[in-house]
This record gives sequence, structure tokens and C-alpha cells, in this order.
Amino acid sequence: MLITAGVVVLLFIAWQLWWTDITAERNQRQLVQALGDQFAGDGRGTVGGDAFPELDSEHAFAVLRVPRFGADFAQPVIEGVEASVLSLGVGHYEGTARPGAVGNFAVAGHRTTYGRPFHDIDTLVRGDRLIVETKPTIYVYEVTGHEIVRPWQTEVIAPVPDEPDTRATRALITLTSCHPKYSATYRYIVHGRLVKTIPRAEWHLADWTTVKG
Repeated sequence: MLITAGVVVLLFIAWQLWWTDITAERNQRQLVQALGDQFAGDGRGTVGGDAFPELDSEHAFAVLRVPRFGADFAQPVIEGVEASVLSLGVGHYEGTARPGAVGNFAVAGHRTTYGRPFHDIDTLVRGDRLIVETKPTIYVYEVTGHEIVRPWQTEVIAPVPDEPDTRATRALITLTSCHPKYSATYRYIVHGRLVKTIPRAEWHLADWTTVKG
């Protein structure tokens, strides 16, 4: 009986690690493709002129690209960090800044299962690019550092990370995920700053996917 139970548990784990990846990756690709079609439009973006739709947990509003994770890496960004959202892509912490805005654009992603978008978050190094695409504008951030914290240390997503009482004056980004892999004991946090804002009409992805170092 115990052996049978053990086999069932192992099969469930295998399903979590394998099948959820397959289905999630397919859904994520479809969402990114749909966003790409929406973003194509007339291509007339204006720097700092994003007019975001009302954000909700059912519609992606941006695409996150991380060249360090591969030239083809692209994840839909959806409002909220609930399990149902993170199974579809990267979740945006409600109440944090929107892409390109002063403050902290903070997002979360799975490190294992459901497409594991942030599986290699610990490989990011200072200077790596984090690209956020919206319909009219593309925002290029660069990694400035990382930290490992406990799950309750929410000050990492404050407008000025780790300084909740400080007023923001710059546009920042924060990526969060579980740490270590296959555990939720800690959170691996990557911080970055906005270095470039590009209208979609002037955007050429190939110019920005080079990985430094």
C-alpha cells in the first residue's frame, strides 16, 4: 500500500513538472502572439505616451523579454500574482508602477512548473537587459543587482526597493521568484533600472538581444 502511494506521489510530481510546462508554454506562446498582433497596429508609438487599458487578471498587457534566457524568450505580463495568473505567464504586482513609470514595476514568475519563466533567474548579472514591450513603447531596463529574502519581506517591491519610506524618483523594475529551485523557502529578487525608452516605430528587437559577457 505504501509503495503504491509512493508511486502515485511520484507520478503527480512528474505531472506537475512536465505536463504543466507543456500546456503552459503553449498557452504563453499564444498569448504573446496575440499581444504581438495587437501591438502591430499602425506602429506609431510615442515616448512616455502609453495609455494602458484597465488592467485585470484576464488580459495580458505587456511582453517581457530577457535575452539572458534566450533570444526567443518572451512572456506575457498579466495583472496580479495569483496562482491562476502565474500559470499563464508573468504576474504584475497590483499597486506597483506600470512599465516605464517612475517607481517599481514589479513582477513575479514561476521558477518550476507552468512554463517556469524565471527558472534561470539566478543567472542574471549586472548589466543584463530586461525588455518590456507595450503597444506604443518598449522599455529597456538593465539589471543592477539581486538579493535573497524571506517571502514576507515585501519591501523589495516598494517604489524604492528596500526603502518603503523613500519617494521614488526613477523608473525601476523588480523580478521575483521562489528560491532555491523546487522550494518556496526564500525569494530570489532581481532589481534593475530603466535605461532606454523606444517608440515602437523605431524598435528593432535584434538590436537589443545581445547578451553581455
